[in-house]
Amino acid sequence: MSTATATARPGEVLADLLPASRVRDVALVLGGAVLTGLAAQISVPVPGSPVPVTGQTFAALLVGTSLGAGRGFLSLALYALAGVVGVPWFAGGASGAAAPSFGYILGMILASTVVGALARRGADRSVLRTAGAMLLGEAIIYAVGVPYLAFATGMSASAAIAAGLTPFLIGDALKAALAMGLLPTAWKLVNKR
Repeated sequence: MSTATATARPGEVLADLLPASRVRDVALVLGGAVLTGLAAQISVPVPGSPVPVTGQTFAALLVGTSLGAGRGFLSLALYALAGVVGVPWFAGGASGAAAPSFGYILGMILASTVVGALARRGADRSVLRTAGAMLLGEAIIYAVGVPYLAFATGMSASAAIAAGLTPFLIGDALKAALAMGLLPTAWKLVNKR
């Protein structure tokens, strides 16, 4: 972990710009989990789908890119574990692993790790690279979430795609566009110091 600098160095993520300490890392991991839990409360039911539109996927990808792979993984794993043991911070205040949408949470752990690793390679510093990282992260979430949805509900693969992927594509494109603006802008501000 590096110490804060006036300008970013290669291999850094945004969180690395804060003074390095174990306390910082613990606070960032806890903060990432809490942010994801709060964002999950932004939950809009989708007709015909047991999976709502939430802010948690956006938060999970932001946590990964801002904190890096290790802290991003720990944040999302903590979020999942706390929710499994009863903290009501999954979508709509739910908890537990029995929900058909739990596979998306597992996918978020993996996606946060991958986009965090990509951010260390500069994938969050330009609009196009951020778009690629966010879209890859979303694809990972669906690659885990949709099969889990099919398994948990007994849906066919095509029904799970129709209920757990298709209704979310426009919203996810908007989330990616928001990240495309936020992350590169944050780096530009940091590098102007």
